[in-house]
Amino acid sequence: MVEANPVKFYFAKYFFLAFALIQWIVGGIVIIGRDFNAKSFFIALIFFTLGLISLFIFSIVSDKIRRVAVGKNKIVVLEGHRNIRLEWPEVKSLRIVPYLNIYKLKIRGKKSCIYFFPSDNIDPAFGFIAKDTSKMGEIVAKRKKEFGIK
Repeated sequence: MVEANPVKFYFAKYFFLAFALIQWIVGGIVIIGRDFNAKSFFIALIFFTLGLISLFIFSIVSDKIRRVAVGKNKIVVLEGHRNIRLEWPEVKSLRIVPYLNIYKLKIRGKKSCIYFFPSDNIDPAFGFIAKDTSKMGEIVAKRKKEFGIK
């Protein structure tokens, strides 16, 4: 089983939450640290709004990014105490999203997608085309051909 680097996973999952907290701290410092006037209120309002937008993006992104281990016979979605085991025939499609260097996994019978990072960096080729040359990429390519996955 090959799993991606957990540092990439946690960074991507909690980046927008940390960014929102930083925006709110800066907005609070602007309100408290300066005399209260229209200019400081407007600047603080911008920071609080950026924080709310980042929190909204975090709520959307954090549910979709998962830790995944890819093996020859199965895919395991790691979710804390319980793990979801998938066989390769259950996979509807598996592809690399250009520029983000992330896999997009669709499962038969489910509408939502799971996004996960490869085990190593993906080699970009001309921007729109990317090829995963890592051990995970070799397993994925072999299983996609074997089971006819998009």
